[in-house]
Amino acid sequence: MLNSATKSVQLNSEIIDVIIGYDEHQKKESKQLKSKRVLEARRAIEQHREKQQLSQDIDNYWLLD
Repeated sequence: MLNSATKSVQLNSEIIDVIIGYDEHQKKESKQLKSKRVLEARRAIEQHREKQQLSQDIDNYWLLD
């Protein structure tokens, strides 16, 4: 049978494992959110450049007529 000191150590280690697991989960979520924001920003930049290119192409088309 386990004595109270052993039970306390087991409980403390379980608590630490839970805290570490939670911390790792939070880090993973934070990293995923950051990646999502980077991709959204990159896509917004691409859309802006596409819009500028389209506008320039339209302007050049009218100059050719």
